[in-house]
Amino acid sequence: MFGFLDKLKSTVTKTAQSLVGNVIESVSDEAEFSDIVLDDMEGILISADLGVAYASELTDKLRGQTKIKPSQVKEYLKTEFLKTLSQAGSCELKFMPDKLNIYFITGVNGVGKTTLIGKMAYMFKTNGQKVLVAAGDTFRAAAEEQADIWSKRSGADILRKDKADPASVVYEAIQKGINENYNVILIDTAGRLHNKFNLMEELTKIKTVIDKNASDSLMESILVIDANTGQNGLQQAKVFKECVNLSAVALTKLDGTAKGGIVLAIAKNLGLPVKLVGVGEKMEDLKLFDSKEFVEALFV
Repeated sequence: MFGFLDKLKSTVTKTAQSLVGNVIESVSDEAEFSDIVLDDMEGILISADLGVAYASELTDKLRGQTKIKPSQVKEYLKTEFLKTLSQAGSCELKFMPDKLNIYFITGVNGVGKTTLIGKMAYMFKTNGQKVLVAAGDTFRAAAEEQADIWSKRSGADILRKDKADPASVVYEAIQKGINENYNVILIDTAGRLHNKFNLMEELTKIKTVIDKNASDSLMESILVIDANTGQNGLQQAKVFKECVNLSAVALTKLDGTAKGGIVLAIAKNLGLPVKLVGVGEKMEDLKLFDSKEFVEALFV
């Protein structure tokens, strides 16, 4: 429905170096994989935010074998990365034409949820959809204003009720969406730490409202993760996945970080596909993720 940005290669330059370039350089002078070489390789992969378990799995497959040579490590990693991403599921954002599509957006404080929603609204509006933003972060005045500003910039409508129960805002948004034939509802939520029980319970309440009133319309439950958080994003994702049955991850601030390996760690450890990536500050700098193009960009 929407193309993946051509500037992806420049966006992941730092990740490509930390994840692939450094590994290739570390083994380039070796004829075989010794334990010392593999230990070094494992350390590089861990530092590139693949996580200990996944890095160990990748290097352990090379121990005690002679079929794959150090000169072939590039092809080996490329194959393994593609396999990992494909096993996590399709990276295509679910969308059904001619019906209501609801996207439930969650995440911790400061990851860029409201900005992401504004860019999603712009993306859908650009493709001719009627879009409603449900301003579910009702207890922080600045959040309401931010959602309003982004909605106006994108051309989307907004439903906001300052200080109201977030679940009631979502309920009203769903009714409005159904009655006025909207194509898309984007549900904003308050940023919350994944270890705060009451706030996570509030998310569960919102999810229940969606399930009761428009279960067939919920296309995606998306967790927004700042690419710069690296492995910390994994722990966030585990708790949110249990709470609201996540279906996808949106990765913000991928441009300029060397921690893009978190894409692979999320896929490997949580079985969640990344479906949206933020690659810049402009309205159009939110793109649908393409796993094959992402891996190709890492191995240029």
